Amino acid sequence: MENQYIIKGGTPLHGEVTIGGAKNAALGILAAALMTNDTVVIDNLPDVRDINVLLDAIQGIGATVKRREPHVVEINGSTIKDNTIDYDSVRKMRASYYLLGALLGKYHKAQVVLPGGCDIGSRPIDQHLKGFRALGATVNIEYGMIHTQAEKLVGNHIFLDVVSVGATINIMLAACMAEGRTVIENAAKEPHIVDVANFLNSMGADIKGAGTDKIRISGVEKLHGSEYSIIPDQIEAGTFMIAAAATKGDVLIKNVIPKHLEAISVKLIEIGATVEEFDDAVRVSAGHRLGHSQIKTLPYPGFPTDMQPQIATLLALSEGTSIVTESIFENRFKYVDELSRMGASIKVEGNVAIIEGVHGFTGATISAPDLRAGAALVVAGLVAEGYTTIDSIKYIERGYECFEKKLCALGASIEKIPVDDERAVQKFKLKIG
Repeated sequence: MENQYIIKGGTPLHGEVTIGGAKNAALGILAAALMTNDTVVIDNLPDVRDINVLLDAIQGIGATVKRREPHVVEINGSTIKDNTIDYDSVRKMRASYYLLGALLGKYHKAQVVLPGGCDIGSRPIDQHLKGFRALGATVNIEYGMIHTQAEKLVGNHIFLDVVSVGATINIMLAACMAEGRTVIENAAKEPHIVDVANFLNSMGADIKGAGTDKIRISGVEKLHGSEYSIIPDQIEAGTFMIAAAATKGDVLIKNVIPKHLEAISVKLIEIGATVEEFDDAVRVSAGHRLGHSQIKTLPYPGFPTDMQPQIATLLALSEGTSIVTESIFENRFKYVDELSRMGASIKVEGNVAIIEGVHGFTGATISAPDLRAGAALVVAGLVAEGYTTIDSIKYIERGYECFEKKLCALGASIEKIPVDDERAVQKFKLKIG
């Protein structure tokens, strides 16, 4: 059954919220966990749809998966019977391609269905395949499946033509048990790459330089079991930072690594919000209307593309004219039509959005086009006058755990109800008053 959010806007968010584990790190780490025959325990795992789909796929090839608690999973890859991932739900998720690198690295052969994901632009996997070929694998794509195999994998010098998070992780997985030494140049530097490398090292891999643009891997014969806790999710944290500023609230965001949030903090401070950093928390407040800015999305440590819709929503409420340039994904402005229905004034020309700040939004019936845009529309609903309903929240649930519950705990009026359930709508309106 499809659900939707109903929101009554206009309440500033106050209080504290705890951030979960990083979804994008977890996806790489779960694939890596299959590369040993020992048991691996992973903690701080986010309980979101993408993770649960991947765990189902991992179970589908015969690995043993035990969900000890909502955020703790135990995985044993010694029982894998099959290295073909032809799992229907995996089509919907691009990170399924990490299973290629992991299974190729361990068994020297893997077949994975071509991945999907949010419709925010083409995500070519040519750099992944280039990396596998450089390590000695043959790669063929037929009937919507990617087939890779190798007699043996041998380390090599690999230069990525574009900075790609997915390719960096996938080549790292495939190379960590290859013979000899692999160097990945022009590697992505995101925090979740460092996390996957740290996890592999905790299993006995020898990876140096993760977090820089040159990663050096010395192949080892085998990997062993490990217990590991995933880093906090910088995008979930960033979304709550923006929500606090947009609603003119005051929120303490706990269980974060402030360094990972710097690009977001700097922009919020620049437009007039207050950001305080603590060891493992940030506090964001704004008592007034904020100012305008220019933003260009860039690979880490630049401004994250996954935060672009959220900050654009905030700038649409700020004073003056802001310019947002999207340099990573080409379909990232699909939410603009929905925001316009709420009263935003945004013109999109190619990969640039020109935003004229307005004084407020009004509630509307809108639809989430993808994961991060969906979160941005929730922020818009929290600010808007009157009631907003948001459909297609399955996208939002791919990457945010208990989103509406965490917002309610901060004082927001938001509820998840079945689509077209008029009684639930009336009940919500009566309750809110």
